Amino acid sequence: MSGPESIPARPVGSASLQPRLGFCADVGGSFIKFASVQPDGTCVEMEKCPTPSKDWAEFCAVLQTLCAGRDPRLALSLSIAGVVDPDAGLALSANIPCISGHRLGAELTAALGRPVLVANDADCFVLAEALRGAGAGRRIVFGIILGTGVGGGLVVEGRIIEGEGGITGEWGHGPILGSLRVGAAELPSMPCGCGQSGCLDTLGSARGLERIDTFLHGGSRDSLRIIEAWERAEAAASQTVSTWLGVVAGPLAMVLNLTGASIVPVGGGLSNSRALVDALDAAVRACVLRRSETAIVVPSELGADAGLLGAALRLVDRASTL
Repeated sequence: MSGPESIPARPVGSASLQPRLGFCADVGGSFIKFASVQPDGTCVEMEKCPTPSKDWAEFCAVLQTLCAGRDPRLALSLSIAGVVDPDAGLALSANIPCISGHRLGAELTAALGRPVLVANDADCFVLAEALRGAGAGRRIVFGIILGTGVGGGLVVEGRIIEGEGGITGEWGHGPILGSLRVGAAELPSMPCGCGQSGCLDTLGSARGLERIDTFLHGGSRDSLRIIEAWERAEAAASQTVSTWLGVVAGPLAMVLNLTGASIVPVGGGLSNSRALVDALDAAVRACVLRRSETAIVVPSELGADAGLLGAALRLVDRASTL
């Protein structure tokens, strides 16, 4: 395992020089991004290293290395790719299996010798977008991640709504898809990593887009190639994307009807296509009960830094209680 590398990037947040409030890290399935946090939530002194996703001891050792030599009185706020139960403290992650079943907050606090806060990455993403990004100024923001899986989070009046067991916003799970007909296509119910079958996660994610394309046309194109072909108006890709929009738009419109959210920032790999986000917005606005003349589903303004900034902002909110 190679050591952390410094990232010569702009500060995430304002650029004013301030004392350190603590530290934050965005822990994904492939990489950990780490930064110091200033009192206004700005992230500085960013570093990056590979995530040891399969070995708990190695995972702890990497975080110890990142925190080495830093004031132990200062807390670390983590954004984690997985479900975190805020009551029991237990984590479940398909992308970082070594953390599943661990009480992350308590165990990492002991291992690192400093207070540790832990939150779901989608919650951190939407918190950052709600306070500093596309949802700034909106009372209710539902943010979604369309990447390897389908994730989401809800922020109301600037606060993350975690709910019982920390599952608020997990709109990608629950067997909502049986044998699903979208236009002329009858899509099969597929097993999901959560243990159920027919979840939106199986067809609404980037991998889901690929599954739809394979089901309709054969072959094994990745999501990037499918979207590029769709943007060129290729007939097969157009059918694939139209089917995908039919799968995703209805459930997302129902979430908006239930929550009253007025904007949906989108992150994850599929959000890199502005045309796809715009197409999803049009499909959702055609389904919601309260029609809108302006965009509801919009690209993330903070991009890949949203999870890290969300962890920092959560630290700002909780610092006085640590």
